Amino acid sequence: MKSTFDAHGEVLVVTGGANGIGEATARAFAERGGTAGVFDVARSDRLDQFDRIEQVRVDVSDRDAVVDAVDAVLHRHGRIDALVAGAAIQPRCDVVGLDPHTWRETLAVNLDGVVWCCQAVLPGMIARRSGAIVVFSSGLANAGHARAAAYAASKGALIPFAKSLAAEVADYGVRVNTIFPGVIDTPQFRAANPPGGQREHWEATTGIGKPEDVVGPLLFLLSDAATMTGSVLTRERAFSQEAVA
Repeated sequence: MKSTFDAHGEVLVVTGGANGIGEATARAFAERGGTAGVFDVARSDRLDQFDRIEQVRVDVSDRDAVVDAVDAVLHRHGRIDALVAGAAIQPRCDVVGLDPHTWRETLAVNLDGVVWCCQAVLPGMIARRSGAIVVFSSGLANAGHARAAAYAASKGALIPFAKSLAAEVADYGVRVNTIFPGVIDTPQFRAANPPGGQREHWEATTGIGKPEDVVGPLLFLLSDAATMTGSVLTRERAFSQEAVA
């Protein structure tokens, strides 16, 4: 079945969109006729070729900066139809050595950043009685992982946050869902998982996906076809027979 997703006239904000899944999502949205505002502390030269992608340097942990960036998008385009909240950091540190700055910074970006972005885009969505928000959690929210306690804790907190927000805005036609993207080859994944150990385990079992593998599920959650809200979509690859034999 061919994809029928059409983004013409739609405006999307993607946080953490300078690389990885966010970048792939912004490109796919623009290729389907939509406009994507990419919020990130970095910049992607690859996105400069797209007329309908606007890159804005934003630290999502800074609430005032988020509000200013969203206001600028609204001023230029008059609306924001969807938010993909994917900005995150993943420091590697055991709990014993976890310093207060690293802990607070991880929560500030991964958790607070989602809250500030939702706060900023929701008034317009509520007024139009239409909108879609997708929050990125992680399989580590359930499983945990050595040297990833701060990241796992921040991602775990997003699940009840998104479900609670979904209940609050359901009557206004705004949907809020969470996605577990699975193990994806991104710059952040490579930095947090150097060669050896767990990376080889994933390669041999579930495999490591590409950012583009997550685009389809994300576009579905942003589309009118996704009538659910408060749901968690888990994108997992099955174990290969060779790996489990």
